[in-house]
Amino acid sequence: MNLAQLIDYLSRDSEFQANLKKWSVIDAREGRYAPFPEKLDNRIADVLIAKGIKQLYTHQAESFAAVEQGKNIVVVTPTASGKTMTYNLPVLNHLISNPEARALYLFPTKALSQDQTNEVQDLNDRLKLGAKTFTFDGDTPADIRRTIRAAGNIVITNPDMLHQGILPHHTLWIKLFENLKFIVLDELHTYRGVFGSHISNLLVRLKRLCEFYGSKPQFICSSATIENPKELAEKILNEDVDLIDNNGSPSGEKHFLFYNPPVVNQELGLRRSVVSEVKNIVRKLLPTGAQIIIFARSRMRVELLVTYLHDLARELKIEKRLIRGYRGGYLPNQRREIEKGLKNGTIRVVVSTNALELGIDIGQLDVAIMAGYPGSVSSTWQQAGRAGRRQTVSLTIMVASSAPLDQYIIEHPEYFFGKSPESAFIDRENLAILMSHLKCASFELPFRDDENFAPHITNQLLDFLVDERVLRKAENKYFWMSEIYPADEVSLRNTTQENVVIIDTSNQNKVIGEIDLFAAQEMVHNDAIYIHDSIQYHVEKLDWEELKAYVHRVDSDHYTDAITKVDVKVLDVLEEESNHAYTKYFADVAVARTTTGYKKIKFRTHENIGFGRVYLPEIEMQTNALMLQFPDSFFVDGYFKESVISEGLKGIAYTMRNLVPLYVMCDSADIAVFSMVRDPFSKLPTIYVYDRYQGGIGLSKKLYKREKVLLKAVRDHIKDCPCSNGCPSCTGPTLEGTLLSKQSSLRILEMIDLN
Repeated sequence: MNLAQLIDYLSRDSEFQANLKKWSVIDAREGRYAPFPEKLDNRIADVLIAKGIKQLYTHQAESFAAVEQGKNIVVVTPTASGKTMTYNLPVLNHLISNPEARALYLFPTKALSQDQTNEVQDLNDRLKLGAKTFTFDGDTPADIRRTIRAAGNIVITNPDMLHQGILPHHTLWIKLFENLKFIVLDELHTYRGVFGSHISNLLVRLKRLCEFYGSKPQFICSSATIENPKELAEKILNEDVDLIDNNGSPSGEKHFLFYNPPVVNQELGLRRSVVSEVKNIVRKLLPTGAQIIIFARSRMRVELLVTYLHDLARELKIEKRLIRGYRGGYLPNQRREIEKGLKNGTIRVVVSTNALELGIDIGQLDVAIMAGYPGSVSSTWQQAGRAGRRQTVSLTIMVASSAPLDQYIIEHPEYFFGKSPESAFIDRENLAILMSHLKCASFELPFRDDENFAPHITNQLLDFLVDERVLRKAENKYFWMSEIYPADEVSLRNTTQENVVIIDTSNQNKVIGEIDLFAAQEMVHNDAIYIHDSIQYHVEKLDWEELKAYVHRVDSDHYTDAITKVDVKVLDVLEEESNHAYTKYFADVAVARTTTGYKKIKFRTHENIGFGRVYLPEIEMQTNALMLQFPDSFFVDGYFKESVISEGLKGIAYTMRNLVPLYVMCDSADIAVFSMVRDPFSKLPTIYVYDRYQGGIGLSKKLYKREKVLLKAVRDHIKDCPCSNGCPSCTGPTLEGTLLSKQSSLRILEMIDLN
């Protein structure tokens, strides 16, 4: 059965159709082309023709022309539209006439760096340029590193390696910095939030060194579709950027299906588990021979799905090795093996987190299934683009979970198909991040007292570091004097640099993965069931001092779900504004978080079969929060007993947390929302919305200005939910509270003027 027959089969399957909310067909699109530019060297044109490329897409030609004019550009076109050519052509064209020139390619992950090396190397080899192309990352041997520093025309790396392995050792990279003509930033949309704020500061450090060595590189950026690519690029680069979004690439017909699992308990509004429903859909697809990618929202969901699909493979007499998982925490060799298996067809089904959302070449897949809404319009289109690459017909099925955001999207498909992708944003002046990179920059080169690393406050920060005896000031310059190596103290991706290593004691103490400190508290605490590549491990001990988790293989009938406790303390109120219903504050807060216990959840039935306690130290961070504080006078109606207020605020907070990604480009895990009926800060009913990152990343600040829009969406969603008393799709599972959640939430929201 080919893909067209499979699509026809699903259209006639009554069981499948009963739960289908939307079947959208996006027509195939013809390509739009342009001739090779006059300034493109004939040798490059000949190589492209030999590869079967006789002309360029319009966006490739437009990009080449803009780069030739000396402009910085950001190219925004869909997955598989030939964005790689928009930077390879101008770079190689320049190297033909300037063989000493250098280009630095930055990709957000090591996997992407290695993947793209093959593409540029192929063109380079065909041209017989003699230009040297190298990947420089943590796996590069020491002797090769010396060659790269001396002779690498195109250095392909990732931001982490630039941060720790290149900039602090710039005296070894003089040839690169003196001759740097181009900097390529691929997958620009991933540089948002905390990561984006780090990257913006990292590039200030890079440009500072380039200026010192006498070069001024051009930037060529590429991005998936987001609402504000030009704004994001200009914030990250702190330079003017031209937007190229006139996509000329062709695409095949796309079938996009919205599927809502059936309700299994009408009163409680409970739907069949998204994991179980995806398994049932895959059961229909596996016998067809289709190659399938399944995206899951969490590491745990990936491992559950792989476990269940291995059960299905046994039933269907299909080899287990054809079904694999893919996520962070797997070791690099294991990930490369899976990527190769997808490309050569030896893996039929892969279940992945968003790790495979980026442009790693994994070949031509037939079907993309999303086990839950990915969290943003942009990510959804990225994941859908993993099927039907290279102009073929594709099938994408989004299976909704019971979460409010999923249910909102599934019940309002017109919102998804009619909405522009979300805005991405960064906060370069996040003080914690800014100070970290100021230290790194000071280590790299002494600061002059007239430099403007951070607008308006550079000297104040440098003087503070002098007072802290990190810097020494002499002759209008600031010199590094600390013994520490600052880049080692700064992680670009996590709030902490440290990871916990996971060691399998049942296999000669073999390291099977790693995990960051915050996730470690929830996934590898003592007695947790940790699932890796569908294999279950029991955690014997989490050694918090040594940052090691010791595990052994088990055959368990359950998995564990951590219970965390959070305390918030208000440090400083930065802004405030009142209306008749509540006062809103934007504040600095300290958040203390720890795992205190765990639930045991039975596989397949998802029953809660037990509970255990966990004793771990608190992890504290300072961040920003939006606070909505209600005066006691707001609840004069006799209906509002304290327990009713508590249930109502909990319901609003639950729905709010799930709907936040509709208004800012983030994952629901990037933000926390909770309520207190008697807040320690004010002794009043309060809802807190805070960024779950050290120093904050601007999410709560953006919501401070749009809280009424968010509250209106919360009200409408709760009102439109068909359940009686609240459910996982609106105000949360009713079994965790009383039957007052939905009614009390609506009463509170309807008393607020949301116009």
